[in-house]
Amino acid sequence: MKIGKRDFDTENKAYIMGILNVTPDSFSDGGRFNSLDKALKHCEEMVNEGADIIDIGGESTRPNYTKISDREEIERVCPVIEGVKARFDVPVSVDTYKSAVAEAAFSAGADLLNDIWGLKYDNKIAGIIKKFDVPCCLMHNRAEAVYESFMDDVISDLGETLGIAEKAGILRDKIILDPGVGFGKNYKQNLTAIRELDRLKIFGLPILLGTSRKSVIGLTLSLPADERAEGTIATTVFGRVKGAAFFRVHDVAANRRALIMTEAILKNGLN
Repeated sequence: MKIGKRDFDTENKAYIMGILNVTPDSFSDGGRFNSLDKALKHCEEMVNEGADIIDIGGESTRPNYTKISDREEIERVCPVIEGVKARFDVPVSVDTYKSAVAEAAFSAGADLLNDIWGLKYDNKIAGIIKKFDVPCCLMHNRAEAVYESFMDDVISDLGETLGIAEKAGILRDKIILDPGVGFGKNYKQNLTAIRELDRLKIFGLPILLGTSRKSVIGLTLSLPADERAEGTIATTVFGRVKGAAFFRVHDVAANRRALIMTEAILKNGLN
């Protein structure tokens, strides 16, 4: 898979997507990087720690978040995208589900779309992806955590997402799937989505796991968001064993080290 100028060997390697929230209200780091200088400084730190992709988001999507206008989101993310692309040789993802924001972000230099609604919120966004010929990460989500057969329903929902992508002309070699931990799921469903991550292999597409500091970790360990690094690392290691190729995280260095160790065990042990 090609993202920006870089080739990603998703069959054999694992990659880190570093989170850069330029928002005042994200659940874990809201307000910390919502100026251009602070955002670029944090990006530099993540690149130096080994981030393979930088994922830039301008609207918090935590539970009960406040939706902002397209214009405000564009004003938040586009200067940061332009700044990152001008200073660093790293692919940039934009975390949005809105077609107007996506179009502005791609015009500013973004290389990948990360859509938490899997093309189902804005019926124009698939066409924007096709227009700019960029790859996309499509996440499972539902408005309510109501399922008849949880993982079967997740797989069915992702199949619908892929149908939208196919209709828009988006090629399969440009698609990453995300099970959507923390979105439209209760505590046990989130744990199940992680445990049965490998069931998504049925689609034959790369998988991204995004669990970093999320409530499923906080509830399990009874810890606040800024103390969930170890829990996140555990899910990263488990996710790699289950076949995920991308990991969206706040703590880049620690998760990268965990992946290197996991890879050594999986590939270099005695047969």
